[in-house]
Amino acid sequence: MSAVPTLVEIRGVTKVYKRGRERIEVLHGIDLDIPSGDFVALMGPSGSGKTTLLNLIGGLDTPTGGSVTVEGRRIDQLSGGELAAWRAGHVGFVFQFYNLLPALSAQRNVELPLLLTDLSAAERRRRARIALTLVGLEDRARHKPRELSGGQEQRVAIARAIVSDPTLLVCDEPTGDLDRATADEVLRLIQTLNREHGKTVVMVTHDPKAAEYARRRVHLDKGTMTAEPVPA
Repeated sequence: MSAVPTLVEIRGVTKVYKRGRERIEVLHGIDLDIPSGDFVALMGPSGSGKTTLLNLIGGLDTPTGGSVTVEGRRIDQLSGGELAAWRAGHVGFVFQFYNLLPALSAQRNVELPLLLTDLSAAERRRRARIALTLVGLEDRARHKPRELSGGQEQRVAIARAIVSDPTLLVCDEPTGDLDRATADEVLRLIQTLNREHGKTVVMVTHDPKAAEYARRRVHLDKGTMTAEPVPA
């Protein structure tokens, strides 16, 4: 059996923020490999650096030192414009707060990432319908966010994240604003995207029950990392 290729390779990553004359090192020499098709939960207390690490993986931020390689490309060496184009083509983002535009229908919200492409309006609509069907909301396509439950809003956000068929799905506390039953529904959907559709998922969570849906957990504390394998 051939080895699973590494999708994300992080080597010696540090991240320093400056607050006036104060120098705050949030990450200290992080090394992490994420194979293609993995589902990793990044865990740790507040201030541990897990969201900073997630932002580096998703290309929302750049490291102070070290390298971040995704699909063989050093994204830490890209310019701001190159990084924005790379994110649009390779990463889907799911956040705790759904960031849906209230004046737009579910379908139009899902179409938004495709406006950056050369696709026709008809093709954008077609792909948005497929994504909404995948998350079980094809019958809510014309509903606006205020007409949806919190769980439905998050599923629309997930449909928006996957509509461009990204390589990597990056989730920051995706169930932090949901009750337990609704959170489990959303996590099962993310797990299905990982197991049945091959999406590589990196998820920040403080919730041990949410982390159980991942294939493995990575713990951060004060900017350093320990890994805990979890059976698939």
